Parts: sequence; structure tokens; C-alpha cells
Amino acid sequence: MIAKSLGIVSVGASIAVLLAINACSPATEEVVGPAPPGETEFSEAAAIDAVVETAMAEHRIPGVAVAVVRQGEVLLSKGYGLADLEHQVRVTPETMFQSGSVGKMFTAAAAMVMVEEGRLDLDVPIKTYIPEAPAMWDAITLRHLLSHTSGIPDYTTDEMDYTRDYPEDDLVRTAIELELEFPAGEQWNYSNTGYVMLGIIIGRVAEQPYWELLRERVWDPGSVPTIRVNFATDIVPHRSSGYHLEDGELTNQGWVAPSLNSTADGSLLLSLQDMIAWNEVVRNRAVLSPQSWDAMLTPILLNSGEPYPYGFGWGVTELGGHPVHEHGGGWQGFRTQYTRIVDDDIAIVVLTNASHAEPGEIAEAIAGVLDPTYANDAG
Repeated sequence: MIAKSLGIVSVGASIAVLLAINACSPATEEVVGPAPPGETEFSEAAAIDAVVETAMAEHRIPGVAVAVVRQGEVLLSKGYGLADLEHQVRVTPETMFQSGSVGKMFTAAAAMVMVEEGRLDLDVPIKTYIPEAPAMWDAITLRHLLSHTSGIPDYTTDEMDYTRDYPEDDLVRTAIELELEFPAGEQWNYSNTGYVMLGIIIGRVAEQPYWELLRERVWDPGSVPTIRVNFATDIVPHRSSGYHLEDGELTNQGWVAPSLNSTADGSLLLSLQDMIAWNEVVRNRAVLSPQSWDAMLTPILLNSGEPYPYGFGWGVTELGGHPVHEHGGGWQGFRTQYTRIVDDDIAIVVLTNASHAEPGEIAEAIAGVLDPTYANDAG
């Protein structure tokens, strides 16, 4: 099944396994930024190399890009392995990976830009913006779409024809034909469909595609340099290829119709450079208002009053007793993870070009290198 997945994981004992095995695959790009000032930092870099290279060898991952940022200082920005097996192109910090659902945090930011401007309202029925929606959607709001509490099922199932192009009206029609899984706000269930609808709503109200709004109002103001929507026909410097593992052999990603590679549930191309820049936006709560950041990074409340560890496009969890903001993704032969350990101001980005990779596990193992208490609590 192809799916733009959440990818948030818990690893337990796998951290210790990854840290214990020697490196098997050479890194292909140097550390970026100031040279580490002491032996401890060199030791951390070597241990991180071992984590990444071991995971690559064990899981047959062609290429990985890793960034580690602590208190605004880039400790590591490094490529490992190959971005393209056929042309033997190495991964670098400039390599462009498909985002998968890491892209949802950007969709949420676009929605909050419009909320701040008064052009969208979190708490009015989405039928305000999608008038063709059925009566069963009457109680669903933007807040529900952003937090995966709408009850709208996920469209990314084995029944979906990914080779068919879906114009916007067809995407809406596909969504409204799905039976709700539960009344809005009653439960949490991950729904790519909800984020596809968010992109359509943003586009209709803004009268421009959601990615153009993001470029003008989020990416350019935040100095996020190369991030873009994933158009297959565009010439994109440093674009990586995605891979699957089938019957023990690596294969190219399958073909997906262009319309499904531009939806707002996670259809971006991004690099380590982009994610390092985005991390600066997040840690400084820039571009958006403090109220918008609070809304995105606060666990949502279900109708019962119980919190759920997800905000708007962000998982709101913990690791080793430390609050964590994170999201993972998977799409078309790529798996990604962005993890922020909030109180220690540590960010870890892991981008891979393999659908069978586990970047969340790699990120948590790297966290264990930086502070063993993270690993000790993971089990």
C-alpha cells in the first residue's frame, strides 16, 4: 500500500542494538558548520555515524540525510549513501527528498496564516468552504481537519487508484463518498483525506494554490530556501529517487498520478538545508503569531475532555520525560522524520529514500547518543 503515513514511533531496545553495532557503510558528505571544539563532540559525531550506517546496512537503505541542531548550532548536516542508485549520485545536505507527512506541519502553518488574517475560521463548519459537502459533515470544522478528529476516513488504502489523475472536484467527491468513522471530535484517527481537504479549502479561499501561499507567507519570510511542491515535470536540482524493497531486491518507486503528488497531505520536496531553516522558524516561533504556534503545538481535546497527543500537523509526545514535537512521513519510496526535544532545544532530522526505512528509530537512537537518558527511557 502507498500511503502518506504519520511515522511517529517508539523504539525501545532497538536503540541499544543500533548503538552497539559497528558502522558498515561509508558516509558521503562532510559535517557542515564549525569544527567540533572538543573530544566529546567528535565522539558524538562518530556514534551518530555508527547509528546511521548500521541502520542503512541492516535495512538496505540507499541514502540518508541527517541534521542535528542543538540550541541553534548545527552539530551535523550530512549525507550518507546514494540519492540515485542508477546514476550513483551521492546524498548531500542539498539533496531533495519527498516529505511525506512531515509536510502536514506546513499545511497547518498555511491554514493558521489565513486564520490570523480572518479569512478562515477554525470553528465554523467546513461546509462554509466546501458547500457541496454532505449533511453528515455538518459538525466538522477546520479544527477537526487539522487535528485528525473529523471522522473522515483516510483515502490512502489499497482500493485507491494512484495512477488516476484526480481533479480537485474529483478529490472532493472521493472524500464525501466515504462514510464517517465517528462523529467529529469523538476520537482521533489519522486522515490524509482531511489534509487534502485543507489544501483545497486554502486554495479556494486564497484564490491561489496552497503551496504558493506557503512560499509567500511562510517559506520566504522564514528563509526556507529550496522547499517546493513535488511536480514530476519540474527540473529540480538535487532531486533524489525513492526506492522499495521487494522480495529482497531494491526497486524504483511506483508511478503516481501528478494530482496526487501535489495534495496538501504531504507532497513536498525538501532538503536538510530547508529543515534546518525551518527549525529556526519553529524554535523562535517566527512567521506566525504566538497564538497560532500555541494552537499547533498543544494536544487537542476530544469531546470527552481528554487530551490526545497531537496538535495541528504535529505530534506532541515525550521522550525520556522531555516534551517532544515531531512528525514523520512516508510516500513514494521515501520515509522522513523531524523530532524536536523542546526543553533541551535539540532538533533531529532524518530523510531517507527507502519506503522500508525507519527514520523515527534512527532519530531516537541519535537522541540517545546526545543524551543517554533518552534511550534509557525509550523502553
